[in-house]
Amino acid sequence: MATVNMDRLLQACISQGASDLHLVTGRPPVLRIDGSLRSLETKVLEPDDTTALMKSITPDRNQQELQEEGGTDYGFAYGDAARFRVSIFRQKGNISLVLRRIPTTIMSFDEIGLPKICAALCRRPRGLFLVTGPTGCGKTTTLACMINYINENFDRHIITVEEPIEYYHPHKKSIINQREVGVDVPSFGEALRRVLRMDPDVILVGELRDLETIESAVRAAETGHLVFSTVHTTSAAGTITRMIDVFPVNQQEQIRIQLSSNLLAVLSQALCPLASGRGRIAAYEFMVVTPAIANLIRENKTYRIDSSIQTGKKLGMQLLDEHLWKFYDEGLITLEEMLDKGRQPGALQDKANKKIDALRGKHKVRKKEAKKEMDDLGTILRT
Repeated sequence: MATVNMDRLLQACISQGASDLHLVTGRPPVLRIDGSLRSLETKVLEPDDTTALMKSITPDRNQQELQEEGGTDYGFAYGDAARFRVSIFRQKGNISLVLRRIPTTIMSFDEIGLPKICAALCRRPRGLFLVTGPTGCGKTTTLACMINYINENFDRHIITVEEPIEYYHPHKKSIINQREVGVDVPSFGEALRRVLRMDPDVILVGELRDLETIESAVRAAETGHLVFSTVHTTSAAGTITRMIDVFPVNQQEQIRIQLSSNLLAVLSQALCPLASGRGRIAAYEFMVVTPAIANLIRENKTYRIDSSIQTGKKLGMQLLDEHLWKFYDEGLITLEEMLDKGRQPGALQDKANKKIDALRGKHKVRKKEAKKEMDDLGTILRT
């Protein structure tokens, strides 16, 4: 019974274009569609329901980890229709599940609106490229797009270290090996310690979450590899500060020098629901590490990076608020969405108020012109 129910829930998730499926005791199943939560019209789930649904899709190894650790993560393929990344955890003694849908088709640079220079950076033989942003903003999709671009266009050996594996990449022009933490290797640290012996050209690390992983990723970039990874930060300057702050004070000078020499770019993104109510669009903050920005990193002047981004438009650089404003100005997103996702909502609100006042002024002028035309027309008709 549980298997049939889960099949129908997964099918609903795919057919309705949901990004996530939430299964929690005390509520009906909930889909996240275009960023909003929507309950399905089914029964309220009881503890036995969530346990049965969990058992219907969860491998024994993960069920054991759930018992021992109180939570587990893994991925599975739902036929050819989609893959799902599953997070299972205990709360109030009951089981809860969150299933993130991973599309089977990988989008192109144009489809997700990536800056053109990203393609050129994917050709680079070495360096660190970071994609950042909050959970659910599409970092995995962006990285999959870039890995797929390399896979299709260059003969490279690509190794990914993920927890769990999300997008599956077939061998194309490149060789690609995907290692899953917990299945193929016990930890990110262990995977990165061994990866340099495997003759890689390109390395994807699912997330830079601790000092050991950051150190290993920077070392790999230093030793002649192109390294991609993610960080949970919301700006380019904030990403650099976060990475440096992870290190003990006596090592921070060293990591600043290493980052200034090896960091290629930081792409921070936010996913915004469209004003039309259907679909989402990604807004980006993009920083390419120029010699000027490298100096700012080395000299611990990250607070000046934003102004360097503003002067780097010819390289495709832009601040997140600039991209959000462009979408709002074109009517693609609402004012509320722009202010929610913006880094400086006060400045954006002031800019929006000026635009609204200007439009009101134009409207008054038009009304006066229309009244004059009507008066003139009345005069002509009377004569």
